[in-house]
Amino acid sequence: MKKIITLFAIALCLTLLPTNFSTAAAAPAVQGKKIIFIPLDNRPITDKETREVAEKAGYNIVVPPETLLGSREQHGDPDGLWTWLQENARGATAAVISTDAMIYGSLVSSRNHELTQEQITERVNRFQKLHQDFPRLPVYGFGTILRTLLTATHSGAGMEPAIYQQNAVKIRDYSALRDKTEMGLASKKEQRAMQKLEQEIAPAVMEDWTHRHNLNYNANKALMDLTRQNNLSFLLLGGDDGALYSQTHYEIRHLQEYGQNIGKTKFQVTSGADELAMVMLCRAILDDKRDIPFVYTAYNIGKGRDTIPAYCNEKIGMDMDNTIIAAGGMQVPVPERAELIMAINTNPDGKTGAANSPANTTKPRQGTKPFVNMVKDFVSKGYPTAVADIAYGNGADNALMNELHKADLQFKLLAYGGWNTATNTTGFLLGTGMLAKWMDRQSQEELMLTRYLEDWGYQANVRQSLAAAVWSQPGYNQKTGDLDGAKDFAAKQGTEWLQEFAKQNINLPAGLSFEKLHITHPWNRLFECAIFF
Repeated sequence: MKKIITLFAIALCLTLLPTNFSTAAAAPAVQGKKIIFIPLDNRPITDKETREVAEKAGYNIVVPPETLLGSREQHGDPDGLWTWLQENARGATAAVISTDAMIYGSLVSSRNHELTQEQITERVNRFQKLHQDFPRLPVYGFGTILRTLLTATHSGAGMEPAIYQQNAVKIRDYSALRDKTEMGLASKKEQRAMQKLEQEIAPAVMEDWTHRHNLNYNANKALMDLTRQNNLSFLLLGGDDGALYSQTHYEIRHLQEYGQNIGKTKFQVTSGADELAMVMLCRAILDDKRDIPFVYTAYNIGKGRDTIPAYCNEKIGMDMDNTIIAAGGMQVPVPERAELIMAINTNPDGKTGAANSPANTTKPRQGTKPFVNMVKDFVSKGYPTAVADIAYGNGADNALMNELHKADLQFKLLAYGGWNTATNTTGFLLGTGMLAKWMDRQSQEELMLTRYLEDWGYQANVRQSLAAAVWSQPGYNQKTGDLDGAKDFAAKQGTEWLQEFAKQNINLPAGLSFEKLHITHPWNRLFECAIFF
C-alpha cells in the first residue's frame, strides 16, 4: 500500500512539475521554522557555512554554544551537548545531529578518545531517550566510519594516537590487503604480504587500532538498530578518508550488509564526513516541505561516473546515486525535467589531482572545453545548473575556473563547489542546490561567492603562496604546521592576496562587494580558512 501511495505521489509531482525552473518563480520559504543543528565540530565548513545554507532557505537554525563543540585542540563536550539538546529541542521542526559529537565530542575525538565501550554504549542509548522525550521530533543523525590511516604523517599531526606514527603506512597497507583478501581479490603474494605486515606491526599498536575501530563499528551498528526501531528518522554514515581497499571500505561493506533490512529511505552509507551535515539538513527541510526535488547528473567525458576519486571507496556515480536519495531527492533521466542539474567535473582518465600541485594551471586540459561547453549548453537552456569541481582534491580546477570566468558563467550557475574531497564537494553542493529554489538570487550568489573565494581563490592558489611565506615567520611551528605566532601575519597577508585574486578573477554581480573581504584561520593552521565579506 505504501508503495502505491509513493508511486502516486511521484506521478503527481511529475504531472505538476513545470518545464521552466526559474528560481525567481520559486515558492516563498516558510520563515522561521526552528531546526536544531549539532555540528561535527566548529570548523567553518561543518558549522557556519553549512548553517548559512539552511538559513538562506528560510529556517531558524539553532546551534549549541561554540564552547561545547570540538575543535582541533579540544574534544568537545558530549554531556554538555546532550543537556543543551534537551533544553532546546522543544518546539523544533527537526533535529540534525552529529552522532560523533554526541558520542565522542567531534570528528578528531572519534579518532583519539579514551572512552570505554560502556561509556559509548550509554551515550548511544541517549538517542532512544531523546525519542521517548520528544516522540514527534524527527531526528536526522549523521556519523562517520573511522578513517583509514592514509600516510605516516597523520598521527604526527595529532589526528590519531601518537603511537601509530611509526606504523601508520603498515597499518594502511595491512588493512587494504585484508579488505581485498576477504573480497576474494588478493593474490597469494598479496596474502603473504598481509601476513608479513601483521607480524611487523607492533602488538600494542595493532591492539589499540583494532580496539578503536571495534568501538566505532559497534557504535554505528547500535545507531543502526535505533534507526531500525524508528528512534532516528534517518541515519547517514560516511566512510571518512577511505579508499577502494581499506579498513574503511571493509567496515562499510559489513555495515551495509547489517543494514539491508532498514531501507534506503531511512539509512545510507556513503563516502565522506564533512558534507554529511549538509545532506541531512537538506533532508530535514525537504521532509518538512514534503518536497522531492528531481536531480539530473551529468559527468565530464572519459571515466565520468566510473571515476573512483581520491579519499573515496566507490565510484562517484554510485556515491551520487545514494546521496541524492539520502538528501531527499530523486534522479531523473533527462535534464528537461530536473529541478537541479549536477554537472560533475572529473578528469577524463579518472584520476584525482592535488589542487596545490604545479599541474593545476589555467591551461585547458583534455576535458576542460567539453565540460565548459556542456555547462554553457545547460545554462543557455535555462536549466538550474550546479558545478561540482572534483578533478582535484582540496581545491578548484584552475583551468575550469578560468574558462568559466572567460565565458561569463560564474554567476549564471545556481551553485558551485570545489573543496576538500570529491564527496565533500558533491554532497555539500547537492544539498545547497536542492535548497536553492527557496532562496532569493542574492542569497544564491553569496553562497557561490563564498565557494569561489575559498575553494578557488584560497585553497587552489593563495594557500600555496601563504605556506611559503609563513615558513620563516617568527612563531610559526615548522614541525607541526601550527601558525601560532604567525597567525596574524597569515590572516593579513592571506587577505591581501585573496583580495587581489578576487578582483582579477571574479566578476561580481550587483549587490556584492570585496570591500570588507578578509580571512582568518580558526584551526591555527592554513588548511581551514574562514571567509568574511
